[in-house]
Amino acid sequence: MMCFISTIFILAFLLSPPPLAAQPPAAEKIAPQDLVDETPLFKAGVADVRLDVQVTQGKDLVEDLAKENFVVTEEGQHQELVSFSHGDERLNLILLLDISGSMQTYIEEMARTAREALNHLRPGDRVAIMVFAKKTAIHQGFSDNLAETARQIASAVRDWDVGTTTMINSAVVDAARYMQKHAGVEGRRAILILTDNLSTSYRLTDGQVIRELNQADTVFNAIVTGHAIRPDPERAGADKNPDYTAANVFHVAEETGGEWVKAGEAGQTFNEMIRRIRTRYMLAYHEPPGQPGFRRVQVTLTEDAMKRYPAAEIRARSGYYAQQ
Repeated sequence: MMCFISTIFILAFLLSPPPLAAQPPAAEKIAPQDLVDETPLFKAGVADVRLDVQVTQGKDLVEDLAKENFVVTEEGQHQELVSFSHGDERLNLILLLDISGSMQTYIEEMARTAREALNHLRPGDRVAIMVFAKKTAIHQGFSDNLAETARQIASAVRDWDVGTTTMINSAVVDAARYMQKHAGVEGRRAILILTDNLSTSYRLTDGQVIRELNQADTVFNAIVTGHAIRPDPERAGADKNPDYTAANVFHVAEETGGEWVKAGEAGQTFNEMIRRIRTRYMLAYHEPPGQPGFRRVQVTLTEDAMKRYPAAEIRARSGYYAQQ
């Protein structure tokens, strides 16, 4: 009898689960929207470099170009295009709205034409709304329900308390990081800011903002209202605290391949800017091997294309940061 009990005890011990301390820790539950792709955007020798390109002649968009009409160089070396599209890829767009006190009238104008403006987008395109003044807040996450997005613009001002002062550069950085985290790997990426460009940044330069946008593979565009002042370039030796810099959305747009416009009537301008953002070319080439760091890129047209459009202007980012 004692032998039988001992046998049962041994079997129970062998079959029982190990003590809690010996078990591996449970995995932390992460919401799907918080997942981040940690793969570098550009990995030397492996990834493709993607260029979101706009071509205009005067104020008009040039929309009939083909792959063979473009010439791309990186650090002066010709690059063979491996893919080309014109308006076919999904668009991930963040509307970055300055809701400081002086901007309410312009947002109301924008809201009145929002449904018409977003009709330029295509099924599958996604729009997020971020508001800012001193701080930023996500008014609406990425959504392909464009009718609801149009409705949400009108409530952006009244739903949030984001302070009274305006911090443009930090808001753009927040938008670029939100794009990197939530847009996913498919499609083009663009930010459209509505602001009066009246802001001073503390220890956050335009160069740092441009780098964040390039790392997020995002084109920055601006509708500038009110006085629409473009700051003068900093003069060498000027008696000024270098920690404080005036916002310059004009410069940031130009360096990332985007477009800026001074708006008289924000609603009409919003409509046109959405159309222009949606109608761009996407070029890609294999990243050549080399050292990590900034690599300068230039996009031009072939001689034949320039004969057709002698006053063509090309907007594309000036380079990218290669990573190991």
